[in-house]
Order: sequence, then C-alpha cells, then structure tokens
Amino acid sequence: MAYNEQLARRMRLRLKAVRGAVEKNMFGGIGFLVNGNMACGVNKQDLIVRLDDHDFEAAVKRPHVRVFNMTGRPMKGWIMVSSGGYASDAALRGWIDKAITHARSLPPK
Repeated sequence: MAYNEQLARRMRLRLKAVRGAVEKNMFGGIGFLVNGNMACGVNKQDLIVRLDDHDFEAAVKRPHVRVFNMTGRPMKGWIMVSSGGYASDAALRGWIDKAITHARSLPPK
C-alpha cells in the first residue's frame, strides 16, 4: 500500500520553510528530518511524529493516537496519528511543530 500523498503534500508545505528540513524515503513511506534527526513522516495513512517525553505521555492519551509499533516493539517517543487526528490544518501544524521542536532539541547529525 502506498503512503498518503495528500498528507505528504500538506506536510511539505509546512516544512518547506524550515531550515535543515530534508525529506527521505523510508519505511515504505517518507520521513522528514530536521538537522539530521527524524521529526515526522507518513506511513500508509498515518502521520508519524517523534516527541519529547512530556509531549509523548500527553499525546498517547488523545483520540486517534497510538504508540508507533511497526515491528512488534513499541517505540517510546514515537506516535502514529490516524486521519482523524490530523484532519484540520491546525491539528497537522500542531503535530509537525512539536516534532520540529523536539528534533531541534537534539544534537545535529
């Protein structure tokens, strides 16, 4: 199954002005890195977001959000958001902005 191209386009619009943002094909979808650190991406129909510990704990309690788990090993700090959680531009922007903030807090690669 291909990844959600419409979601990818929406993400590109938000990330095109972000210094250090790079798009890469990965995990059968796409990922967006900031300063070499994975920030967010698209896998099938889901938005993937990398968060700091505080944002992660709050996010997994929200509707449409689950822990990132593609291999049977849940990844702390990573979430998957289904379409209901990123339907509005404001919601998508919020997720992406949190991911950018976290990626920028990490040492550049």
